Amino acid sequence: MASVYDFQAQTISGQAVLLDQYKGKVLLIVNTASQCGFTPQFEGLEALWKSHGDQGLVVLGFPCNQFGSQDPGNNSEIASFCQLNYGVSFPMMAKIDVNGPQAHPLYQWLVKEAPGILGTKSIKWNFTKFLVGKDGQVLGRYAPTDKPAGLKADIEKALAA
Repeated sequence: MASVYDFQAQTISGQAVLLDQYKGKVLLIVNTASQCGFTPQFEGLEALWKSHGDQGLVVLGFPCNQFGSQDPGNNSEIASFCQLNYGVSFPMMAKIDVNGPQAHPLYQWLVKEAPGILGTKSIKWNFTKFLVGKDGQVLGRYAPTDKPAGLKADIEKALAA
């Protein structure tokens, strides 16, 4: 796979999505969880989406239950939680695995393109973020502790490219 546009995913409501529909956009791809200490980052992600979406930013949330079983609900429950508690309006995808043999192919590619500290090829926790440029290539990987607002300069640089 040569770029993020070579993948597909399912929306949280079950529709297939070809990621090539986002060609020319800047993507912020995040593995999310509803019951995590970092869950309030939904607010910051939504703020980025609202402030930069009309400039070409798309935030994509991928719920995952692999870290401390912190997203145990089904897709419908997760969607309701995100909307009711954080007003999430950016695209949320169906729950996936991000590590291991059942990891979604997109995440297998992302960790290869942007390894973690010391070259690790796995996701360490919820709210790991990947910034993808308009050309579909990974520009950066951000830790769960990196708040969405802290990515603003990198996002604006990617949007201006």
